[in-house]
Amino acid sequence: MSWVALAGGVGGAKFARGLVKIAQQQQQTLHIIVNTGDDFSMHGLAISPDIDTMLYTLSGAANPDTGWGIAEDTFAAHNQLAKLGGESWFWLGDRDLATHIMRTQLLRAGRTLTQVTSYLAQRLGVPNHAQILPMTNDPVATELLSNGAWLAFQEYFVKLRHDVPISAVRFQGIESAQITAEVSAAVAAAEILFFCPSNPLVSIEPILATGAMRALLTAKKNIPRVGVSPIIGGKALKGPADRMMTELGAESSALGVARYYRDILDIFVLDSEDAALQSAVEQETGMRVIVADTVMRNEEDSVRLAEYIIQKL
Repeated sequence: MSWVALAGGVGGAKFARGLVKIAQQQQQTLHIIVNTGDDFSMHGLAISPDIDTMLYTLSGAANPDTGWGIAEDTFAAHNQLAKLGGESWFWLGDRDLATHIMRTQLLRAGRTLTQVTSYLAQRLGVPNHAQILPMTNDPVATELLSNGAWLAFQEYFVKLRHDVPISAVRFQGIESAQITAEVSAAVAAAEILFFCPSNPLVSIEPILATGAMRALLTAKKNIPRVGVSPIIGGKALKGPADRMMTELGAESSALGVARYYRDILDIFVLDSEDAALQSAVEQETGMRVIVADTVMRNEEDSVRLAEYIIQKL
């Protein structure tokens, strides 16, 4: 018996944290398929931001103030690199740096990203019934078009602090990227499918665009397929999802997110602040709506939300 969640970013990791607790109680295995379109190389190291956020969150090591990175990490190496003239716009903590060094070593030794992620999860103490799966072992790079130039995702998101307009998104390498055997098997066996409250454009869409993923998920009509809106009251709690949706021609609202997923989900979770949108979502998309307090300030909130949604399925 197993569940599958699609996730990326801090919001996705927070909701997955709650699902993991409920999965353990119900003796389920939770397979978390994570976006790798944000992956990039810096200082010669392979960095997987969304995977690392998931690893740190599920192992209890995540920085509670930022949602990313490791709690109480130090930055001696980063500061020294800056002093020596190295790239310093992407902050890498000392303990976080160790993760990237180990990942790079294992990849160079011939292991796949899936194998490396499993190894890191075990070493970091991620619960055994939670399996973190990269969406693909193949390289995919999310890029955004801004003022006529294509920007790598981390350059846009971190270096420029997502403070420039965008007019298009593309996923370099997506045409040849394939979902892994582990992802395919997890989806085939899934009894519930969750879309975490992640940015639909750059966290979930790269997963859906990989190989036959969208077709596999669309065909799973015999199970609950539920998505949690990352937009509350027209705004993203974290990150630029609201602005990105507007700039790319979609409505920045929970209804806009529901429209985006209308061909693949059966159930949609609105925050109580957006309860007035329930009728519109149901009429326009045909989804059943669950209204809940979706803001996750701590682990208890994550567990409460996951438990409430599962009870309503």
